[in-house]
This record gives sequence, C-alpha cells and structure tokens, in this order.
Amino acid sequence: MSSSLTGNNASNSEESATSKQGDCQDGSKDAGNSSVVENHYNSIEERGLGHRNQSTILYLRNFNNWMKSMLIDEYLGQVTSHKKQGLPIKVLDMCCGKGGDLFKWKKGNVNHVVCADIAANAVADCQKRYEDLKSKNKYMFSAEFIVADCTKELLRSKYKDPTVLFDLVSCQFAFHYCFESLNQAETMLHNVADCLRPGGYFIGTIPNAVDIVGRKRKAKQNWFGNRVFTITFEDDLPEPYPLFGAKYNFHLHEVVDCPEFLVHFPTFERLAAKFGLRLIKKARFQNYYEEMKRKGESLLQHMSALETYPPVNGKLVGPRSDYTDAKEYFREFPGQKYIGTLSRSEWEVCTIYIMFAFQKVNPGEVINTSTKKMTNVSC
Repeated sequence: MSSSLTGNNASNSEESATSKQGDCQDGSKDAGNSSVVENHYNSIEERGLGHRNQSTILYLRNFNNWMKSMLIDEYLGQVTSHKKQGLPIKVLDMCCGKGGDLFKWKKGNVNHVVCADIAANAVADCQKRYEDLKSKNKYMFSAEFIVADCTKELLRSKYKDPTVLFDLVSCQFAFHYCFESLNQAETMLHNVADCLRPGGYFIGTIPNAVDIVGRKRKAKQNWFGNRVFTITFEDDLPEPYPLFGAKYNFHLHEVVDCPEFLVHFPTFERLAAKFGLRLIKKARFQNYYEEMKRKGESLLQHMSALETYPPVNGKLVGPRSDYTDAKEYFREFPGQKYIGTLSRSEWEVCTIYIMFAFQKVNPGEVINTSTKKMTNVSC
C-alpha cells in the first residue's frame, strides 16, 4: 500500500494577526483557565482500545501518535549519538497525560523518566500504565510521577533527585496552555531549561497560531471547523491579538473541549532564548510527514496511522465526500490499487499543528534570535 497522504492542504500563508500582534503582554481576563483544563482532563474516562477503534477520529489519533514517535525517535537518536556509551538517558515528560508516550520511552531505551501533569487522575492512569508495562517487561526504565501545574509551579524541588540533568524534555500537544500569561510561559520554560543538560533537547507539538488566525479570517466569523472539530474565539477578543491570553475554545470529538491560547512563535522563541534554548527546527505537520514518511513507513502501517482507500471492508471513518482527494489521486495514478490517507476532516485538524525542537546552549552562550540559523524551518 502506498503511504501517499492526501487531503485538503491548509493555507501556507504566513500572513496572520499573530505576526502583527499588539504590545499588550497579557490579554487574559481570569485566572481560572488552569483549573478548567485540569478538570477537563481529569474527567476524561479511559474507555479502552475497543472504543478507540470505533472512533471517527481513529486515524487522526494514530497519525498524531506516529508524528510524536518520529519526533521522539529523531531527538533520542541525537542524544544517543552524542552520549558516551553506558551513561544513562533521562527524560522529562511534561504534561504527560495518561502516559501515551511511555512505550516510546521504552522503545528508545531511556533509563529514567519523570512524568508531570496538572491532572491527578491522568497521572494516576499514567503510573498504572507504567506498572503494567513494567510487569510485562524484563527491562523497564525507572520513573517518577508528579502532579503539578507546570505553568505555575517549579518542578525541581519535586524531583526525587533535585540535581538531575535531563537529556530530553518533551511536551506534546500542551505547551500552548502556558501562553495564558507571560508569567506562566516563563515558569513553563524555566521548568524546561532548569534541569536540561547543555546540548540536550526540548521538543514538542503545538497548534500553529498563523494557521488558526488565517482560517478564522477566511471563515469571516469567530469560529471555524468541520464534523470532528471546532475552534471558537470569544466575540470580544481584541485585534491585534495580545501576545498572551489570546484565548479560543478547541473542541475535538471525544478528546478535547477546553480553552487554549495562541502561541505567537517569535515571542516563544525569544522567551526560550532567555532560558538558554536555541530553536533548531520547526515544521508544519504536513511538512514533517513528508520529511519522515520514508524512514517511518513501516511504523505508519504498524500503527494504522493512515486509512486504507478504497476501504478493504467497505467502511470509511468519514463520509465519502471527505475522500475526494483520494479519488483524484487514483485518476492521476490509475495503476495504484490502494493508498493510505486521512479523511478531509481529520486532515484539516492535523494540519493545524507544528513540531518544534530547541537545544540547550552552554552557560554564557548568547542566542541571537534576530538571525535565523536553524537546521529546518518550514512554517
């Protein structure tokens, strides 16, 4: 099966209100958003694999999981290649949720992982998942589990070993919550950099503010979306948008329904530099997929990250109108029997996101954020 991904491409325009934001540093009106996020993720029930496999966003979730796998593999590979053999690899999994990346850490042969999240129920599920993995595997990394708001609480004092040095910090689909305020963003980045070894990496995935604002403008109203997701802005949110506290509500079928915040990436980059973090890579999901698909082709199939079209069993997760691009692909390449794809609705969600990677510089090293010297920028 070909792994050619089809779907409606998101706009590549760089024009966005986020690039023209006002000088107001904090547009947040209340301090209750952290508790809203905490309560939301605490309320999500674990419904099991059977329910997940019936989901209308099954392939979107699998695809995003594949993207995380490739990102983690890329930078664990960098860590391993520069680390003396036999020295332990230590990871901070910020905003770990229910532990969806635990198996990735095991596969990456890390030695110790600190899992931190604001939601106590999610951390408990993460710890249970870890114990289950540990009982089934002869070798398993050591781990510790912390319930904390990484945007408001300093983590170092909560570690079993406050002198720990991490080789990798990972924050997947969560960093944007800290852009509620400048203080929260700085606290989050302090936690990232505080115990990160010089030469170590900070990696993550966030919604692309440029794309979100561009889609809102195209919609000419305060919301946009499709059958599986909606993004809704408050009517009274001023333009140009504030650098912090630019709130919208993100609803994703069965997964997310809570406030999030636009991340003005140039501001993110400048703040990160204050904490000794240099941006080395940034890419839209669709571009990172193109970069990694050959290396990760077997994993794409193993994780069922793309839906087979035409469907082998006659069923598609979306309506047939969501697969017009797949049909067009067969017109252009009539010899192909099957392809891997996402429904248009799922594609419109995943192309909202970008990946990023920062590297911790040596103490005293100056980071010039006005001159872009990154290995890859495709946003």
